[in-house]
Parts: sequence; C-alpha cells; structure tokens
Amino acid sequence: MKTLWLTCFACGILGLGGCAGTPVERYRAEQPVLDLARYFNGTIDGWGIFQDRSGEVIKRFHVVIDATWEKRDGVDVGTLDENFSWSDGTTSRRVWTITRVDASRYVGRADDVVGEAQGEAAGNSLRWRYVLALPVDGRVWNVDFDDWMFLIDDKVMLNRSAMRKFGFHLGDVTLSFTRR
Repeated sequence: MKTLWLTCFACGILGLGGCAGTPVERYRAEQPVLDLARYFNGTIDGWGIFQDRSGEVIKRFHVVIDATWEKRDGVDVGTLDENFSWSDGTTSRRVWTITRVDASRYVGRADDVVGEAQGEAAGNSLRWRYVLALPVDGRVWNVDFDDWMFLIDDKVMLNRSAMRKFGFHLGDVTLSFTRR
C-alpha cells in the first residue's frame, strides 16, 4: 500500500511540473508589442513542422491565413481563416473567431476546438491554450495545445506549440509566420 501511495504521489508531482512554466508576464517589457488585431490583419503565410516526442519531423506544412477584424458592440473580434497544405498532399482548414476580452486577454473558438481557447498577451508574446479535436487513424483525440507566439518585427512572428494528452508530451509544432 505504501508503494502505491508513493507512486501516486510521484505521478502527481510530475503532473504538476507539466503545468508550471514561464508566465507570459515575464515578456511584458519585450518589444515590439504584439497587438493581435494589427499583426493578424490581411494575409499571413506560415511554414511549420510537427515533431513527435522523440523530435522526429512527422509532417511539414504551409498555411495561408486571411485575417480580418471588426468592432462588434464595441469589442474587437477577429476572423482568422487558415488554409493548410500538408507535406503528404492533404489540405485542411480552420476558421478562428477571436474576441479581445481586455487589453491583454483573448478568447477564441473554431469548429475543431473543444470549448474556448484562452489567450494572454504581454509585450511581444501571446500564450494561447486550447484543446484540439485531432483526427488520428480514424479516431478523434482531444489534445491539449500550449502555444507561445513571439513577435520578432512587423512582419515575422515565431510560434511554438507543445501538445499533451493526459499530461504526457506528444510532440511539438514549430511555425514561422510572415505578413505579406
């Protein structure tokens, strides 16, 4: 019984370690300041890779994002229409609706996102967390995404996403965005 308790305790501690990390507030003084409505406005190209947990590149992709923002009842609301072309010849599409909650917080929805995505911005960065319903081998897996975006300059932004299921690291997505 004591061994079972120690095992459960150790797993709990390891699970909590996965939740810890750098707070977005750490980047408050970094420049240039990321304004989602300004950066994601117009056409943006992105190039990325998906790596499994061992680091092997499984897929490469290009995404074209057509982005617009408007005021709805005095609130900034953005639409990001993402069209993906994957290295295996397949294509996919995701349309985000993003709402600015206040000066540093955003929420977002898309058809393949479970519930609501939560975003927090500070300085040149945005942390974006959500659960994606990901089709894999004929089944759908709800996978936790923890995205970090860093604005480099007016045209370039880098994005790194960690993917987890039940607290276990599945892989990473790395992406470079360029505004046209």
